[in-house]
Amino acid sequence: MLRYTLMRLGIFVACLVVVWGLVYAGALPRGLGDSNGMWVILLALLISAPISYVALRKERDRASVQVVGRVDRMKANLEANRGQEDLADDSARAQERSRARSQTS
Repeated sequence: MLRYTLMRLGIFVACLVVVWGLVYAGALPRGLGDSNGMWVILLALLISAPISYVALRKERDRASVQVVGRVDRMKANLEANRGQEDLADDSARAQERSRARSQTS
């Protein structure tokens, strides 16, 4: 997962450098007023998203398998804990019932 994130960040930074260079060279407009920095960042995001989608397909699939595995383990742990809580609750109620019966007898 970290590898995918770093690769995606690398693609964004590369796009940011290219867009900044094109804006600095005058090939792309500088934006309106003081919005040059925001313009460059937004354009780099817009360009890097489809590149990342295509170029990192295999890495994204690997990351999603890891995430699914973690979620499945967490669900299993939660279910096991829930079962233990239910068992403890049932035994506590049974003890209360047996105490109540012994007191009434």
